[in-house]
Amino acid sequence: MTFFPAAAARSTLLSLAAMLGRRLLQAVLVALLVGTLCFFMTRMLPGDMAYRIAAGRYGYDMVSSAAADAVRHELGLDQAMLSALADWWSRLLRLDLGLSQVTGQPILHEIAEQLVPTIKLSLLALAMSLLLGPTLGVLAGLRPGGLLDRATLSVSVLLRALPSFLLGLLLVLIFSVQMGALPAAGHGDHGSIMLPALTLALGLAAVSSRVARDAMVAVRSSAYFSFALTKGLSTPQALLRHGVRNVAAPVTAYLGVQLVYLIEGVVLVETIFAWPGIGHALVHAIFGRDVPMIQGTALVLGLMFVIFNSLVDVACAFIDPRRRP
Repeated sequence: MTFFPAAAARSTLLSLAAMLGRRLLQAVLVALLVGTLCFFMTRMLPGDMAYRIAAGRYGYDMVSSAAADAVRHELGLDQAMLSALADWWSRLLRLDLGLSQVTGQPILHEIAEQLVPTIKLSLLALAMSLLLGPTLGVLAGLRPGGLLDRATLSVSVLLRALPSFLLGLLLVLIFSVQMGALPAAGHGDHGSIMLPALTLALGLAAVSSRVARDAMVAVRSSAYFSFALTKGLSTPQALLRHGVRNVAAPVTAYLGVQLVYLIEGVVLVETIFAWPGIGHALVHAIFGRDVPMIQGTALVLGLMFVIFNSLVDVACAFIDPRRRP
């Protein structure tokens, strides 16, 4: 009697292990690809890299050709490009991202400090988007073609058409300049995270609301939903028992696509609101030509995408039993 449950559990564990193995291989490939692309792109930027790094260390007024030559010799910038790339690959395999060429601090130490604010911002933005988007989408899907449906469609199109930096500036004008309710930038106040999180959340909610709306329309026209109403269940009861889970499956699956918008938005939004995260550090590293820092931050952003996608796969399997092995 216990053979079949045990065999099913063993099959589930093997499938989960296979999925994690594929994700691990994907993470390794992402790390190598992102790091290599960042290496070549930074080396091909115009200007003298050693001079820019020396300017980041000593200031543009104090930098000289001698200081730039000293930096070039110290950091091995006069090495052949392929030799420097091979050296970076070997250190990456040892989980050594090197030292910042501007601050001289270990990259792992700096990223560890910046990663927590980025994760907090990303999780809050996801939570806010899931609270706003699917809720409005389900309500609009209950009455397709109604006033709420048309209004959410218009707002969704408008929000998706606005770039994240422009949306962030509009929110600053409304909530900071006009209302004085939230700080415009920085991270010293407890409310500082609200505007950058809302900027990301509105862009995510604009799409998830339409996905939830279409899923709700499909559920509402299904036979099982009509049968639940025929049995005497009210619309809220039928929605809670038979609708929410069927709507949650496509919304959760689409999160994997939205993660691209989230990772891209983090870089812009953190820079606009001076939020001390990975995206903000990446922009400063690009200006300072800090190649190890650029590679490290871009690497972490790529790995965040892989990790979030893995969590989405697990959540989809939990919500929809048909996805389970």
